[in-house]
Amino acid sequence: MTNAAIMLLVTACGGLEWPPPGYDLSQSNSGAGTLSSGSSASFINASAVTVGPGDTVYGLSRRHGVSVRDVIVANELQAPYLLIIGQRIVLPRGTVHIVSKDETLYGISKTYGVNVYDLARSNNVGSPYIIYVAQELRIPGTGTKGSFVAKATMTTSQPTIATTAATTTPTTMAAVAPPPKPVKAIPAPPSATGAGFQWPVRGNVISGYGAKAEGLRNDGINIAAPAGSPVHAVENGVVAYAGNELRGFGNLLLIKHSNGYVSAYAHNADLLVRRGDKVSKGQSIATVGSTGNVITPQLHFELRKGKKALDPAKLLPSGNT
Repeated sequence: MTNAAIMLLVTACGGLEWPPPGYDLSQSNSGAGTLSSGSSASFINASAVTVGPGDTVYGLSRRHGVSVRDVIVANELQAPYLLIIGQRIVLPRGTVHIVSKDETLYGISKTYGVNVYDLARSNNVGSPYIIYVAQELRIPGTGTKGSFVAKATMTTSQPTIATTAATTTPTTMAAVAPPPKPVKAIPAPPSATGAGFQWPVRGNVISGYGAKAEGLRNDGINIAAPAGSPVHAVENGVVAYAGNELRGFGNLLLIKHSNGYVSAYAHNADLLVRRGDKVSKGQSIATVGSTGNVITPQLHFELRKGKKALDPAKLLPSGNT
């Protein structure tokens, strides 16, 4: 593999945004394991990202809910604001406001002294500009370099609709809509075998866990294997996510296990299971591919305990070829 290929590999597989946009690790009936492109859950608390192929300042700002201006200022970017693959971009989070009963988008914008349309765009709130109690709104223009999120106090958690009402703006903002339809929760994962994890695929580890050159990091391992090779579940579990919405990781599976671990399988060619499916240890769940930001067939594999990434090599049996 060439140096360029290795750099592309590490750039693409630095680690999943965790949780992935809209993904909930809980087992409650709150839509665990779902992706919601238009909800506040799509804005994760990542403090920085590594630039991948095709990334732009505008694209990163929209994907992560940070204003273009904040990204430019926090990273001291100069016009024409071109990004370099592998470049580390700080995502200044600033203030998060949690919507209370009877609050409006217009009123919140006045409280923080920001433009109501900038507030709407920063949170993917489209016309008719409906917001909901307990919804998180990121306030544009309040981030500083390396800042952390500061959440406003939530005064209620009742699922009451909070509607906007702004008579001084040219756009109607008083429409009322029902809360988003709840998504069925995934079932509880089956009990673990108690025999530990097995390797997800046979092959050579071409990128190990941990820090890499140029300040990059791999939160898992990458295993080279022939295209189409079966990918196996490393332990009994339930599929919490199956899709390709996470940029750079191609066709991705997340499996939740009863012992609190979550396993991730990226760059697959085909996904053989769906969200909510219960899987057994050793079951074929996908086939090896080169989807996402890699150029050779391989599996990017991660093990996490809650949100914390762990070194898979320390939890897998010795020998894998």
